[in-house]
Order: sequence, then C-alpha cells, then structure tokens
Amino acid sequence: MENFKSLLPFIIPIAIAELALLGFTLWHILTHKNYKYGNRTLWVIVAIVGMQFIGPVLYFIFGKED
Repeated sequence: MENFKSLLPFIIPIAIAELALLGFTLWHILTHKNYKYGNRTLWVIVAIVGMQFIGPVLYFIFGKED
C-alpha cells in the first residue's frame, strides 16, 4: 500500500490528462460530420475502447479530416 501511495503524484496527472483527451476527442467526433476514414460510430467505439491514449490518438491521426 505504501508503494501505491508513493505513485499517486504520478498517476493522478496522467489520469486527468487521459480523461481530458478522451473528452475532447468525443466532443470533436460528435460535433463534426466528415472523417477521412470510417464514420461517427466507428470513431466513438475506437475512442472509448482505446481510451488509454491510443483511441484518441488514432482518431486524430486517421479519422480527423483536415
């Protein structure tokens, strides 16, 4: 338990950044209509399932239309 408490200063900012990125990604997906590949449903699923930074990053690389 002591090890976990010593890791909290590192875990909390990462969790906040992860949730903020997921929130921004979902907001972007739901407010835009055009995507490079796929559709809105696909990107919502990818963003939520790949929540650990991977899903949102994949969306901004492959899904977001310029």
